[in-house]
Amino acid sequence: MIKIYQKLIRPVFFKIDPERVHNMILFYGKLLGKFYLTKNILRFMFNYQNDKLKQKIHGIEFSNPIGLAAGFDKDAQLMNILPSIGFGYEEIGTITAKSCTGNPKPRLWRMPKYKSIVVNYGLKNLGCKAIAKRLKGRQFDFPLGINIAKTNSKETVDREAGIKDYVDGFSMMEPFADYITINISCPNAYGGQPFSDSESLNGLLHKIDEIKISKPIFLKLSPDLPIEEVDKIIAVCDRHNIQGFVISNLVKNRSKTYIPAKEFSKIGEGGLSGKVVYDFSNELISHVYKKTKGRYIIIGCGGIFTAEDAYEKIKRGASLLQLITGLIYEGPGVIKEINKGIVELLEKDGFTNISEAVGSEYS
Repeated sequence: MIKIYQKLIRPVFFKIDPERVHNMILFYGKLLGKFYLTKNILRFMFNYQNDKLKQKIHGIEFSNPIGLAAGFDKDAQLMNILPSIGFGYEEIGTITAKSCTGNPKPRLWRMPKYKSIVVNYGLKNLGCKAIAKRLKGRQFDFPLGINIAKTNSKETVDREAGIKDYVDGFSMMEPFADYITINISCPNAYGGQPFSDSESLNGLLHKIDEIKISKPIFLKLSPDLPIEEVDKIIAVCDRHNIQGFVISNLVKNRSKTYIPAKEFSKIGEGGLSGKVVYDFSNELISHVYKKTKGRYIIIGCGGIFTAEDAYEKIKRGASLLQLITGLIYEGPGVIKEINKGIVELLEKDGFTNISEAVGSEYS
């Protein structure tokens, strides 16, 4: 299925504006998810199940470790179809307390030579009230994570206003989530990343603690953060109700990457996803896992295209994984191939379950 997508479908998609393709996939994904027949056909084609991939993490049952990362299904439209194509869970969003139109277009560019995407959506979403209404009273076939950030506007630049905005978003979305991710690392929002420093983050987490959220809470980290600041963030999280980290978000600092500056001449502002993030993500996963001695759950995200990519993150300390760009470049068949490949790699190394392989590089 991957070869069919690469040879027949992807060439057509890549001749069309990337945001338009994204919107088309959302439309048809939502449509196909309405019908029992289409879901069953897709399940037969793409779904793969194996007990070696099952995990129970903070009381949540995951059939496999592969999730759709936040940033693709911003407004919660694909929950019905994603289990059929093999995803073990999804993280919707990023969602903000108030609706955001996002940054001006164009705000999405492909870099096929580097298997990467440049993203500058600017937290485009319908806002918590509209999405809460969409989720109310519904049940899904897999766990649902919800990614929350502060509203992208001048009104939330002030620290206290930003904290209130986060708290409002958490309060509205918590009832519908199996877990919640605090996104402090979006590189494309007004005012930058004001809660990526440990002092401001401490103030934010203090207020979130007061809500007494019963769901697991994860923190999404930027790959651009200096290791010293990552260590300070971990120290802050040790004092608050945080169960894990999503590692990592988009790379904002292009000068740190292996992509020559001239390649960006026709590309606008934005963060990089895909293969270019792979090494940054892996190094940060390793650091956090070793630093915390495995006491936090890590969700590995960035540059996953193959089972080997996924397994490397698992061995470095990730219990769960997320992707978007790999799906865009390889097609829906990549989920099945990754899950099957992970099982083969587990068996090769003598593991009976994926949980045994987590952090095995350091054991």
